[in-house]
Amino acid sequence: MAFLFPSEAWTAAYKDAVNANPAYAVAGKPWTFGPVAFVVTADPSIGLDHEVGMVLDVSEGRCHGTRYVPEGRAGVEDAPFIVVASYAAWRDVIEGRVDPIQAMMQGTLDLVKGHLPTMIRFVESSRQLVASAKSVPTEFIA
Repeated sequence: MAFLFPSEAWTAAYKDAVNANPAYAVAGKPWTFGPVAFVVTADPSIGLDHEVGMVLDVSEGRCHGTRYVPEGRAGVEDAPFIVVASYAAWRDVIEGRVDPIQAMMQGTLDLVKGHLPTMIRFVESSRQLVASAKSVPTEFIA
């Protein structure tokens, strides 16, 4: 069964995938900086009429919870790290075509809240989050 991205079901499956990834458990162990929110910008051309968000409550190599946020940026403001990008950019990341840290450095993924040098310290952790996302059976809308 494939999960539609973005959706509440995909977000929950992502949590399970992160926790099933032993490489993330090691690479993410030093992360104690709080949840990370991912926001997908609206794209009416593909039927995504408004922003949506996902909050990943990660700490010490585990994902303690996720939250799908249909109101987008407005619903994730409490997260200490917020990354915003287009649907196409997130798809490229999830499918492993784009490295997330490199995309932040180039502005494809926009870190609108949080400390970029902190994110850069966790290159392998970020890559393992992507590996976890790639393992989720995903149906893309575009």
